[in-house]
Amino acid sequence: MDIILHVADDLILDRAWARLLPVSAFTTASSNAAGLYNTSSHVPVVSSHSSAWSQLISHIPHPPLPDELLTSPLVASETVASAWPRDYLPRQIISVFTLTLVGIHVLYFLFAYLSYKYIFNHEMMKHPRFLKNQIKLEIQSSLKAFPLMILLTLPWFMGEIRGYSKLYDNVEDYGWGYFFFSIFFFLVFTDYCIYWIHRWEHHPICYKWLHKPHHKWIIPTPFASHAFHPLDGYAQSVPYHLFIYLFPLHRKLYLGLFIFVNFWTILIHDSDMITGHPLEKVINGPAHHTLHHIYFTVNYGQYFTWADRMGDSYRQPQSELDPLLEVKAAEAKKAKVALGKEQ
Repeated sequence: MDIILHVADDLILDRAWARLLPVSAFTTASSNAAGLYNTSSHVPVVSSHSSAWSQLISHIPHPPLPDELLTSPLVASETVASAWPRDYLPRQIISVFTLTLVGIHVLYFLFAYLSYKYIFNHEMMKHPRFLKNQIKLEIQSSLKAFPLMILLTLPWFMGEIRGYSKLYDNVEDYGWGYFFFSIFFFLVFTDYCIYWIHRWEHHPICYKWLHKPHHKWIIPTPFASHAFHPLDGYAQSVPYHLFIYLFPLHRKLYLGLFIFVNFWTILIHDSDMITGHPLEKVINGPAHHTLHHIYFTVNYGQYFTWADRMGDSYRQPQSELDPLLEVKAAEAKKAKVALGKEQ
C-alpha cells in the first residue's frame, strides 16, 4: 500500500491536499497564535485563499508549520503546499482509505465483469437455485461491505506505511532464492490460515450471522466473490496482512500478490465445473469452490487442496456433480411439460 500511496501523492494527492488544506490558509492564524511573525513580516497572505473556506479550515488541527515552509515562495505563489504533509497521520489515514475504496471498486468491477463475460457460463443463471436479480443483489452486498472491511483493515495498512512490517525493497537483502520461495510460502501460509478461519466460520455459533450471507449465493457468479458480511471478508483477509509482519516479503511482490489474491477470489466464484485436468487434486479451483457453495462443508481451502485433505473436508470435483446438469434437467422438464400442453 505504501507504493500506491507514494505514487498517488506524486500524481494526485499532493495537489489535492494543497487545494483542500493550503498552508497559506494557516499562516495568519499561526502568526497570531504563536507569535511567529510580527506586522512587518514579509510573508503576505495570499488573496486567493482569503475566503470563507480558508477561514473555516484555518481552525483544523495541523502539525507545526516549519519556518522554511511558511517563508518559502510557495506560500506567496499560485502553487500552494498543504498544511498536512505526507507523513501526517490523519492525512495518511484519509488517503489510504480513499485509495483502497477506489481500488477495490476498480478491481472488483473489472475482474468480475471480465470473468462474468468471458468465463462464467450464463446457462447457470437458469439453475433452479439461482436467485431472482441475483447479480444485482451480489453487487449490492459487495458495495455495502467494502467501507467497513477497509476501515477494519486500515491498522494493517498504516503499520505497513509507517514501517512496522517486514517488507523490503532490495532483492539482494535476502537473495533471489528467498524471493521465489516467498511466493510459494505466502500462498501456503495464507491458504492454511484461511482454511481454518473459513472452517471456523461454518461453526453453528457464528455461521448464521457471519458467513451465511455469503452462502446465500448457492450458484455464485463472479460478482459474489466479495459479497460477504464485512467481518467475514475482513477475517479471511487477515492472513494476507499478518504474513508481512511475521516474514520478510519484497514490497513490489507483495503488491502483485495482493492483486492476484483478489483476482483469484473472483475466479473461483465463476461456478465452472471443468474436471479431469492434471492439477485438479492439487489446486483448489472454481470446481472445488462451486462444490463448497452447493454442499457447504467441503473444500474450505483457497488455493490448494492439501489442507482440506488433512482436515478430512476434501471433495473431489466430478462431472456428475456439475450443477449444469440440473439446469439441463430443468430445461428438459419444462420442454416436456410444454410439449404435453401442446398435445
